[in-house]
Amino acid sequence: MDGIIPLFKPKGMTSHDCVARIRKLIKKKKIGHTGTLDPGVEGVLPICVGEATKIIPFLTPLKKVYIAEVSLGTSTTTEDAEGEIVEEKHVDILPTDLEIDKVLHSFVGEVTQVPPMYSAVKIKGKKLYEYARNNIEIERPKRTITIYELDRLKNEQNVSNDLFRIKVTCSKGTYIRTLCVDIGAQLGYPAHMAYLQRIETDSIKIEETVTFEEINEALDQGNINKIVIPIEKVLSHFESWQVDDQTKQKVLHGQKLPFPTELTTNTFKVMHQNELLAIYERHEKNESEMKPVRVFNMHKA
Repeated sequence: MDGIIPLFKPKGMTSHDCVARIRKLIKKKKIGHTGTLDPGVEGVLPICVGEATKIIPFLTPLKKVYIAEVSLGTSTTTEDAEGEIVEEKHVDILPTDLEIDKVLHSFVGEVTQVPPMYSAVKIKGKKLYEYARNNIEIERPKRTITIYELDRLKNEQNVSNDLFRIKVTCSKGTYIRTLCVDIGAQLGYPAHMAYLQRIETDSIKIEETVTFEEINEALDQGNINKIVIPIEKVLSHFESWQVDDQTKQKVLHGQKLPFPTELTTNTFKVMHQNELLAIYERHEKNESEMKPVRVFNMHKA
């Protein structure tokens, strides 16, 4: 089994818990995920199995899409609903839809964020949440992230604009909790993130995900491969270079080769018919040459 299990991560589990559980279920050691989700967050968590673990660095930088809920009037230590209340302010004048949309639009593009204290960002060898748990405040480095799209969603269940849902398409490293707090500040209120769900990552949409129950069912029926996404599918953002039988053997042995003049990108996937062989890139010291970054061994299975 070499591919990606598109897991729907339930609330209450860490991403590491999910990897450990699947490792135990399918009895395979080479397993990893492509982007951490906090325990209180549910949604798309791609689990790479076998040879697919080789592509994790190529998937984590991709765009991710979230549905989040902004709650105005209360800020918390963790910037979400799990933390202790830090500040409260009665929302006596509700922002209008137009005011919310205007604020949301102002965040589209490159945005500077300060990571929350309750996060896994490391400073001086320690994670920020370790400092936070010891009541130590430390200066946090600013980071630049990109918000590609940010829209308010209609919420017919809630007629009050002190609680509204947003859809966020963003770059790696974006803290949606912090974004919710910053949106609240722009509207004039303390705020926190009341809910979060990741609905898309690494080209995998929430409609494609499977639950632990469905994984168990597939194992019982002996058709686990039916829920595993092939590696080449999640590398669809890579340019493809097709090779013949002779070149295939050179690629599988990890040989350096002349850089194909027809390619327009420096990093690309090497294919033989419908078989993924490797990921190659232009050699940094010799632009007329290319070298292997990852070579896959599925054909030997």
